[in-house]
Amino acid sequence: MRMRKKKHLDERLQAVQPYLVNVDLSGGHGEPLCGKPLDLSALFLADRPLEVEIGCGKGQFAVELARRNPDVNFLAVEVCANVIVQACEKAQAAELSNLKFLRIDAEALPVLLPAHSVRRIYLNFSCPFPKKRQQKRRLTHERFLNIYKELLTPDGEIQQKTDNRVLFGFSIEEFSRCGFELSEVSLDLHADGLEGNIVTEYEKRFSELGQPIYRLVARPKA
Repeated sequence: MRMRKKKHLDERLQAVQPYLVNVDLSGGHGEPLCGKPLDLSALFLADRPLEVEIGCGKGQFAVELARRNPDVNFLAVEVCANVIVQACEKAQAAELSNLKFLRIDAEALPVLLPAHSVRRIYLNFSCPFPKKRQQKRRLTHERFLNIYKELLTPDGEIQQKTDNRVLFGFSIEEFSRCGFELSEVSLDLHADGLEGNIVTEYEKRFSELGQPIYRLVARPKA
């Protein structure tokens, strides 16, 4: 079911333009995506390492991560306008200069970002797409992992968190098959007590229901 457009959405999107990066992409429907690469030096006030969250939702994780790490630049990706506007409003209220938002699909990232420019990618509670025919839409499917390989720096990494055990198992298989080394694999993140963990909106909800949170770190093999 399609989400209903929020009241005053256009006005709210206009009000957060300093945080929402507008990009012009063409292609799709079998045609290659094309567009103008982002000028990162113009986008951010300082030249700092770049990290990306894909599927940022309402922005709680991205905003807190940027607040804790002022020496890092962050791009947060979310395709839904109703959701990304709330994330932008949080960043604007916090007056963060090191966080920007992109309303795009993950497939467009190689068009917009230079190869080997991203130090870390975060995949937090991505949609599990539970049906077998939907596997190619999972953000840890091989087609996405090849994109991440192109974007990551030589020492870069991916951090994944999910409440979905099936997706987690699928992800482990895909990472391993696609030449990633896994570490910090947790089958119950909160019981393991990861220091500095930033709890997302979904994470709080699921953990309060007693569901374990799964986490891993994946790095491309040299």
